[in-house]
Amino acid sequence: MADDAKELLTKVGFETSLRYAIQLITAAHIVCQRRKGTEVEIEDIGRVYSMFVDVKRSTQFLMEYQEQYMFNEVLADPEPMQTTS
Repeated sequence: MADDAKELLTKVGFETSLRYAIQLITAAHIVCQRRKGTEVEIEDIGRVYSMFVDVKRSTQFLMEYQEQYMFNEVLADPEPMQTTS
């Protein structure tokens, strides 16, 4: 693994989670193999970082686009439950 790729993974691990950074290592290695590379480069890390989101970015995405999801219509106009006595 290239030194700058290690530094980027360290930054990603610090800002997100160690688990996420470790999972990126495996995915970046596969991307490296697909391009017939010999070591994981910073571009490989960047590619998998854009493909797989961490919890924080996933939550941001859901909050940003929540009005476009089907469940939002159900929660926006709840019908009161009618009870029969």
